[in-house]
Amino acid sequence: MGGAHVFPGGRVDAADHDASVEWCDGIDHAAQQLGTLASKDAVAYHVAAARELFEEAGVLLARDSDGRYVSLAGEDVHERFKRYRQDVHGGTASMRFIVEREHLRLALDSLVLFAHWVTPPIDTRQFDTRFFLSRVPPDQTPAHDDAETTHSVWLTPIAAMAQSDAHEIVLPPPTWTTLRELEPFRTVDEAIAWARRRRVIRRQPMLVKEGGRRMLLMPGDPLHPDPGGDDAPAETRFVSIERGWQPERPPNRQPPT
Repeated sequence: MGGAHVFPGGRVDAADHDASVEWCDGIDHAAQQLGTLASKDAVAYHVAAARELFEEAGVLLARDSDGRYVSLAGEDVHERFKRYRQDVHGGTASMRFIVEREHLRLALDSLVLFAHWVTPPIDTRQFDTRFFLSRVPPDQTPAHDDAETTHSVWLTPIAAMAQSDAHEIVLPPPTWTTLRELEPFRTVDEAIAWARRRRVIRRQPMLVKEGGRRMLLMPGDPLHPDPGGDDAPAETRFVSIERGWQPERPPNRQPPT
């Protein structure tokens, strides 16, 4: 997905399975959110999400001994954690090393599960991905890492989708669907409350060709065998175009009135 606008993310590494109550808050929360997985694997997903967020966006979900989120605002602190970020990205330091050296605790309970995507079985590798929602802590300013991410921007969901429709940016289907799902909410509190109560289903798109068109069908589409869940977006298919995928409603599904 080179050149696309995406959310921070990546794979679960071996070191992510090292989580414990000694340096992490929310171990039980993580295990419960992904209750279909073994507890250690469920927690590792959360550690990986926090790590990738720190690597790619410079946001650290960690608290100090007083229970406050760590501030990265001061110049000296900013530079120190910038080096930590480079070390984590380069594999020379772990999240555990950083939070313990700074007398912090990784806040896994800050991550709220809201989606589960699996890539279609059309390649030698498949990705089984959980999406989490979290509030950016105070006194932290997200920034891209100039390695895996080369540009960063704050956009409302409606603005991002409008730029995608105008072919100004590229949004992969999971990113576009996520933005459509977040569009109704005016505040972070509203979005997090929705994520906490929603029933997360496993979404595995299906690649088909129909009438000379290459389409990616979401669960809930009339041509897809799986149901779409309680609040599936109306656009359940994406048509392959030159620079990416164009969202579409199926012919028998009209816009809401």
